[in-house]
Formats: sequence, structure tokens, C-alpha cells
Amino acid sequence: MARPRNNPGDLAELPTELRPDRPKGDQIREILENLTRSLAVGTVLPSERVLAERFGVARMTVRQEVDRVVAEGLANRRPGGGTFVAEPRPSRMLASSFSQDMINRGIEPGAKVLEHRVGAADEHLARELEEAVGAPVLHLVRLRTADGDPMAIERTALSLNRYPGLDEIDFAEKSLYTVLATRYGVSLGMVSASIVAAPPEPGDAELLEIDSSTPCLIITSAPRTATDQVIEFGRSIYRSDRYDITVAYRAT
Repeated sequence: MARPRNNPGDLAELPTELRPDRPKGDQIREILENLTRSLAVGTVLPSERVLAERFGVARMTVRQEVDRVVAEGLANRRPGGGTFVAEPRPSRMLASSFSQDMINRGIEPGAKVLEHRVGAADEHLARELEEAVGAPVLHLVRLRTADGDPMAIERTALSLNRYPGLDEIDFAEKSLYTVLATRYGVSLGMVSASIVAAPPEPGDAELLEIDSSTPCLIITSAPRTATDQVIEFGRSIYRSDRYDITVAYRAT
């Protein structure tokens, strides 16, 4: 692993003092945010001691603002190595597929199939898919990656009455929504989803290569076609430390 670049605590980008008419914490956070935008990924940020001494504030004040910048995904902490500029986080537009979102950002999408099986829809799943109880359903679970880094675990179910032969396709190599569009003529319409923040299950944390205390975004959705037919019912988990969710809507 490449060593972090030198501590830029004495760089000209740092102001010499804080303004007296604004909260000191807000100003320190803005300084840190500006540094994450101006410095290269991997550059070590000024230490809490450097900032506290330079601006005459308590280290606890500095630590709180560093915590916020880390929580926003602009910086990462490395045990024994300080705080450094993080890589920009990919963003997921809910009205688009994971693969297309990554490609649009110049990132290589990937998938590892964790589960690929056919089952019968129970009462709950039949209601969500608007199918009969007992209808054949493809259960698909994939670990999604961006440039090789684990980003999400997508769990979804699709009606095989609606999409016959879908269970014969290897989704480690192909985009689900590309297959649905080209083979079944699916055109995405309304997307409704619920998003909650929660810690991952231990098994999911291991797959995502994160600590079990790291908050994740749990997304439950049932997107529809342009003709108002349910496409899939899914419940997926995304890393919130490496991923943003973008929601687009039109006011009427």
C-alpha cells in the first residue's frame, strides 16, 4: 500500500486565523472540507494538534469537526497513520441500474453471484410482485463492486412467469436491467423505495469488508415498468462510507 503523502499542516491553503464573527467549529470544518477538495487522494490532513495550536481552539472542537468530515466520506482515518483525503464516493441514482451508474462515472462495475435459485412465491412475495401465491420466482443475490471494491449486496426476486428463462442467465457477467431491456423489452418507469440507515448483519459486514458497527443504507424497492408492471422486489444493503444515494423526482 502506498504511504500517505506528507502532512500538509503548514501549507498555504490553511488560513492564519479564524474569523471572530463565526463559530470556530464551522470554520474548521470548512477548512477541512476545502482541503479534501484541493489535495490529492491519500494526502494526510493536518493533525488535530496542528489545527488546535494554529487556531487556538480545544482539540475536542477539532476532533468533532474531523469526525463530521469522516462521516461525510470526505476523509478516512487510518490507525496510526492519521486522517487522509478519501477517494470520491460513487453515487447511485435510484432510477437507474448499479452497472449503468458506475459506467456513467467511469467506474468498472462488477458482480459476484452469492445466490441464484428458483423458488415459489409465498404470500408476502406474491403480493409484492403482484403474482399468485406459489408462482415461480428467481431469487438473486449479488455482491456488487466498483473498480473491484465491495460496495453493496443486492437481494432481489423476479417473477419467472413474467420473465421466463431469466433463471438460465449468468448475472456475474451481465447486467440485470440490460437483460430485462434487451430480452424482455422492459422500460423502467416509476421507482418507489424506502431507505433506512442500520448496521449490517455480521455476514454482510464480512462480505462488504467493513466493521459491523459501520452504518449502511438498507434500500427496499419495487420498481415498475413504464406500463406500471412490477419488475422486481428487492432489499439491498449499501456501504454508506463509500456510497451516496441520489433520488430524482418531478414535482407536480
